[in-house]
Amino acid sequence: MMFLGGIQPAQAQNQIISVVDESGKRIYIDWAQPQPATKSAGKGGAAAANSSPTLRNVAAADAARAQRYTKVDIERIVQVAADRHNVDPALIRAVIQHESDWNPNAVSRKGAQGLMQIMPATAADHGVGNAFDPEQNVNAGAKQLRKLLERYNGDLDKALAAYNAGPGAVDRARGVPNYRETRDYVQKVTDTYFHPGSARSSSPFSTTRGIRREVDARGKVVYTNE
Repeated sequence: MMFLGGIQPAQAQNQIISVVDESGKRIYIDWAQPQPATKSAGKGGAAAANSSPTLRNVAAADAARAQRYTKVDIERIVQVAADRHNVDPALIRAVIQHESDWNPNAVSRKGAQGLMQIMPATAADHGVGNAFDPEQNVNAGAKQLRKLLERYNGDLDKALAAYNAGPGAVDRARGVPNYRETRDYVQKVTDTYFHPGSARSSSPFSTTRGIRREVDARGKVVYTNE
């Protein structure tokens, strides 16, 4: 998650989440979170709405939209976010793998959501209207990684620890805090990132900005590297 670790096994519990319906209206739901389907810390169950049919239908529609994205689609989204925020795409992939195991509908017991496990408050800080939308989620996660890498002068361990436990915990510890969850998280992500075949660059910061295709508010196609 953003400012917490990977998905952990949990008992069902309610939490307030927001989703965006088909008309673009934001709705707040008292969400009864299900038990994750697997025991792995990196895997999460799909979201479930409460007993209200209307809210349940909105959440189901939201999940269905996320499920339309294939692994290839998400890889494309990762590359776009990496180019936009100058973060190595291999690092973003490593974080996604251990945060959600590539499940756009993943939810942690603490309320972190989506591919990069963004907390609602962090989502709001980054203007995310729907944390289960892969494009919004990955863009916010990449932006946060860049912010933390800059804060810690490229120190990957500190940046990942702050992504997991929050920068306050890292600052107080003057390094990776002595939390088992956080230390395990940093180790797993870095192992994946530095594993042969990860296609990582020489730095967590991307050294080049690729050309990408975007559509502006007027529907005009624009090619940019900014």
